[in-house]
Amino acid sequence: MSKPRKLVLYSGGQNRSNHKLHEALVGLVDRKKKISMTYVPFCEDGCRVFYSRFQKRYSRFGADSFFCLPVDSQPRKQDIDRALKSDIIYLAGGNTFYFLKHLRASGLLPRLKSFAERGGVLAGLSAGAIMLTPNIELAAYPPFEPDENEVGLRNLRALGLVKFEFLPHFVNSKRMNEAMLMYSLLSPHPVLACPDGCGVVIDGWRKTYFGHAYIFHRGQKIDLDPRR
Repeated sequence: MSKPRKLVLYSGGQNRSNHKLHEALVGLVDRKKKISMTYVPFCEDGCRVFYSRFQKRYSRFGADSFFCLPVDSQPRKQDIDRALKSDIIYLAGGNTFYFLKHLRASGLLPRLKSFAERGGVLAGLSAGAIMLTPNIELAAYPPFEPDENEVGLRNLRALGLVKFEFLPHFVNSKRMNEAMLMYSLLSPHPVLACPDGCGVVIDGWRKTYFGHAYIFHRGQKIDLDPRR
């Protein structure tokens, strides 16, 4: 039987604006002597700079063991096995289509789902957060700000660990709202739209929203203002 899922979806933004999300992420781990984290970049090129920042950021919140697993570099079985022994696996941002292609090709995608269903903590930033949802169709949306599908990916199914789609980097503008209201008429899933500095923490049945987020569903927009 699956254990309650522990997931964190980040939109993006600067470290300071995400401070409470970082704290909540590490807080999902049962406290013990060490907290281990694996960083999964969307590609190997240039990832060491971001991995170094990742280590510095989360060491401030109590994590003290780190591993980096680029999935487009044909990772070895022992490296994937090591990653799956971590307390937290963090999927970084980048091109969503490229990322999904290599998560699938490496064999990591189904193992990430099993990891989360066993009670492992799984987090995603931007493209990495979209990966936790039923599909990555929103990566190509809105049409004026799409990710480019340069790898020609056709199978857009993702992990399906939540029953909503996720739109990172949301800007509460007339053009964006019109685009998302139209998309919500076509999608069978609600869409959680988060500006940078916002996100959601899922701990079993409990969802905690951080920052000012919105739900688009069936042509309606719902304001999740935390001050209300």
